[in-house]
Amino acid sequence: MREYLKKHEELLCYGLIVLYVIINSFCMRQYGLSDVRSTIINTLFSIVVIAVMMIMKRVGYYGLQAVKDAKPYLYFIPLALISCVNLINGVHVTDTPSHIVCHILTMVNVGFLEEIIFRGFLFRMMAEDNAKTAVIGSSLIFGIGHIVNLLNGAQLIPTLLQIFYATSIGYLFVTIFVHSGSLLPCMISHAVINATSIFNGGNTVSMYIMPVVLIVVPLVYASYIHHQSA
Repeated sequence: MREYLKKHEELLCYGLIVLYVIINSFCMRQYGLSDVRSTIINTLFSIVVIAVMMIMKRVGYYGLQAVKDAKPYLYFIPLALISCVNLINGVHVTDTPSHIVCHILTMVNVGFLEEIIFRGFLFRMMAEDNAKTAVIGSSLIFGIGHIVNLLNGAQLIPTLLQIFYATSIGYLFVTIFVHSGSLLPCMISHAVINATSIFNGGNTVSMYIMPVVLIVVPLVYASYIHHQSA
């Protein structure tokens, strides 16, 4: 089984992407991301992905390992900045406690899954041919992939903005992965960004300020990391 999965890593990678899109599109349409059923489904998917990595003996290879030295990365303080961008207008509680908890748990799984699938599996698979191309390619695929939200009822302009800042964030996260070998800081930041979306007031100011922050800060931070590692 281990050798078969390694041999067919490309098929496995694209299979996980398709399965992830189908599962989360189904959850969004049928239940919403604040429903316990979405939480359970995404948690089970996360467990399956972890089991696959363990069977392949590639847990660390795909990014589930600690960063040995955080100093060259400014102790990931810029990640804390972009992680809190949904709270730029304060905390707005408009849902029930049970829905908030389910939303947060679902988003923790989504953060984990997207990092492992798009940075772990996809980048590693593409990097076998060309690492530099893989950095750009995996970032673009991750960003453009958010267009599927239009099929799930999202509005056009917010989705287009999301594609741009998701690409920027994806570029930062894969840069961190390339230089540190770890996806844990990225997973935490990704999960917090998604989880705190339930507290976003969603006014016009935050609608345009948030994408700017999520585009500019990741690009500047990624450039810093590249410079430090040069």
